[in-house]
Amino acid sequence: MSSATTALERITVEPTTAATACVIWLHGLGDSGAGFAPVVPLLGLPQDHSIRFVFPHAPEQPVTINGGYIMRSWYDIKSMDLHDRADINGVLASEKSVKALINEQIESGIAAENIVLAGFSQGGVMSLFTGLRFEHTLAGIMALSCYLPAGEALPEGLHPSNSQTPLLQHHGEQDEVVPLFAGKMAYDALNKAGYASTWKTFPMPHSVIPEQLTEIGQWITGRLIN
Repeated sequence: MSSATTALERITVEPTTAATACVIWLHGLGDSGAGFAPVVPLLGLPQDHSIRFVFPHAPEQPVTINGGYIMRSWYDIKSMDLHDRADINGVLASEKSVKALINEQIESGIAAENIVLAGFSQGGVMSLFTGLRFEHTLAGIMALSCYLPAGEALPEGLHPSNSQTPLLQHHGEQDEVVPLFAGKMAYDALNKAGYASTWKTFPMPHSVIPEQLTEIGQWITGRLIN
């Protein structure tokens, strides 16, 4: 890890056996890793699975659309306009921290192809951006209730290592924070570019529901458990 990159604080949920795979799950605006850590038992994974779950905390910073209020955020949100919502400098800074976290897992002995990068809302934006640009092939990229940083445009610097990586995109049909069309716009852009993404909507607002967690657990099982 670069000495210029501050290691992200995180909550780590270890399996009962030695970890051979990892899910890194990024939270949304104003939340923390504690917001999603409780979902692990709800995913329906085999009891003897060997998946480590890492739930990092985003740094605290002012958020423009919230009047400059300081909260945990992966990047500043400048406006509600999808084409100008994400502060790209902040996205790039958080990408460095997330990449460092992935590389930390690789250095611990978990191969990149046994790592899933997941995220919800802002965290989903970061999972797409970071995962699609990451230089080693990942097991999967999960993007829940989110969008692409530049609206319908894919990030620059896409890396061929993850051009065939399975993607999972879920979105709420009553999402009042990130409109459904924003998630569909991201899916359409990825699909047009040849990425293998699975898209599904659920009758929910900006949240996750038990039915969805069951399907996420099945998807993770397919990616990380032989």
